[in-house]
Amino acid sequence: MQKILPKLSSPGRKVWLAATAASVAVGLAACGGGDDDVAVPNCAQQVNDTAEKLAACVSLTGVKAHLTELDRIAKANNGNRASGTPGFDQSIDYAMKVFNDAGYAVTRTTFSFVSFTDNGGSALQQVAPAPAADIAHNVMSYSGTGDVASAPVTVVPNLGCDAADFTTFTAGHIALISRGTCPFGQKAANAATAGAAGVVIYNNAEGDLNGTLGDAFAENIPVVSVTQVLGQQLAATPGLTLRIKADTTRTTTTTYNVLAESKAGDPNAVVMVGAHLDSVHEGAGINDNGTGSAAILETAVQMAKVTPKNKLRFALWGGEESGLLGSTDYVDTLPDAERAKIVLYLNFDMIGSPNPGYFIYDGDNSDNTGEAAGPAGSDAIEKAFEAFYTERGKKFKGTDFDGRSDYGPFIAAGIPAGGLFTGAEGLKTEDEVALWGGQAGVAYDKCYHAACDDMTNLNDDALDLNSDAVALVTLRYANSTEGIPARVAGNSARVSAYKPPADMRPKHLPKLK
Repeated sequence: MQKILPKLSSPGRKVWLAATAASVAVGLAACGGGDDDVAVPNCAQQVNDTAEKLAACVSLTGVKAHLTELDRIAKANNGNRASGTPGFDQSIDYAMKVFNDAGYAVTRTTFSFVSFTDNGGSALQQVAPAPAADIAHNVMSYSGTGDVASAPVTVVPNLGCDAADFTTFTAGHIALISRGTCPFGQKAANAATAGAAGVVIYNNAEGDLNGTLGDAFAENIPVVSVTQVLGQQLAATPGLTLRIKADTTRTTTTTYNVLAESKAGDPNAVVMVGAHLDSVHEGAGINDNGTGSAAILETAVQMAKVTPKNKLRFALWGGEESGLLGSTDYVDTLPDAERAKIVLYLNFDMIGSPNPGYFIYDGDNSDNTGEAAGPAGSDAIEKAFEAFYTERGKKFKGTDFDGRSDYGPFIAAGIPAGGLFTGAEGLKTEDEVALWGGQAGVAYDKCYHAACDDMTNLNDDALDLNSDAVALVTLRYANSTEGIPARVAGNSARVSAYKPPADMRPKHLPKLK
């Protein structure tokens, strides 16, 4: 991604840059950079219809007030806010109250999904050759239940994506398979069909592997993941015998999305702004993704008196951590004519990581890495965020437009999208420390999908800056969709049943040049 400003020959770009520059000046004056918890007396009364007024009123204190409430809800509900649990339902109730109190037209939609719970007590142990040893692992989401006390291990060739990869597999063995090419669930299902007693999937890159088999996986065998290093060690161990155990629950249940729409604005030109509200079962999900949700809630509150030219529709999704289920259900069930009214979608997922990177979804594929460019208009959205960061003096990098967050169903339906991301379990590089500070060789979010993702798991400077970005780019597109081509019903290659990419979890990693 080129770190340049949009060309200034465009009058709309000039207006945006001027407004953004003004917002920086006022924001810094009113908020002291990272200290924007200074009260702004007029925020409750004034119409925040300019970048400078809105930037001054979307405060770090306001955003963190929402996070504090989400944290309180998690603590009162077994430490999490996962979809299908009381903690998520109460998070939905809170969000609906915030939107309703701000005067939006609020709806709650329901969809069914298979919830997953790891009941604990999992095991992966080397039985032979001696010495016996416990092996660090993660239970993959939607794993079945089972306790295989001792079974030989067969290393599966060719990544296990085809039934032919198991022609020499011995039923009753444990399958050891590398990550790559196809979904985890496809590998595990092929192994189960071949008679595997359990499955171990190892990473194909540095770092932990926290993956999902997908809610369609119904085989009742334990499936766990290990790091690349451990997987390669296991694969190279002659006569390997393992114990594998998982205790899980899979239950069909219902959960929700919340949509809040401005009462003003062109109903045929809808600007959508979304984030997932659910956490994983392991923790409160304050960075992932309380941060994106809280920034949207505060943006909505502070824009409540604005009369937008385009219809604003805020969305907080359920079921993201189970496979982008809420956003997929929403996009797939919209009639073609209604889908065509959505001009663009902005997505904010993890925007306050404690060891942050500053990543923009690479809508135009200018990095020429990974997936292709997003639908037409995604390039303009990317440049809007580039302009914001440049005016704030923040360097940035691209992150692949790979569909692993809730923008996935939108781009699959031909709707342009964009957004921000501060990093998950990927490790910050030395070059990135030179750009942004922080710690090299340490995860952007060391508490990703873990119990410690609480109020201590934030970088206030990143959250402060990115909350302003959420607000100002939302305001920009609420008033003008310059650079976003018009769409009509039926003009996009819609995927009728969107499926997230093969390795839906962990979240998209930044492009490392």
